Amino acid sequence: MEDKKRKEKKQSEDEVYPAEEQGILSDKSSEEKMDEMEHGEQEEDPLTEEGREKLVEDDEMEPWEAGFAEGASDEGQHAKDALTGEPLMDIENVVEAEIDGKTYRFVSEENAQKFREKKEKEEL
Repeated sequence: MEDKKRKEKKQSEDEVYPAEEQGILSDKSSEEKMDEMEHGEQEEDPLTEEGREKLVEDDEMEPWEAGFAEGASDEGQHAKDALTGEPLMDIENVVEAEIDGKTYRFVSEENAQKFREKKEKEEL
């Protein structure tokens, strides 16, 4: 009898509820988000890439403001070492490297070289 209760308890602990019931919604594609903003179903949020894009497109935000908002939303990579994620705020000699047409910042030349090597391996 006690084994049956343990099994029932274990089973109830193992139940998995659908994400929707937990309030976890699946991520929408960029296209779906843009469509919702276009139809007024969602507000343009300057902290999302799609929101910034729509605001600039509608002349409600200047491109430089969109760039500032990108950095504020942590989507920008300018405040952290691209390899380690270490903040660059207290680093006197920040190393910048252009890799595949994109500028990355690092706390040291060593990190920049490791990052280059990592990128090269990813391309293979």
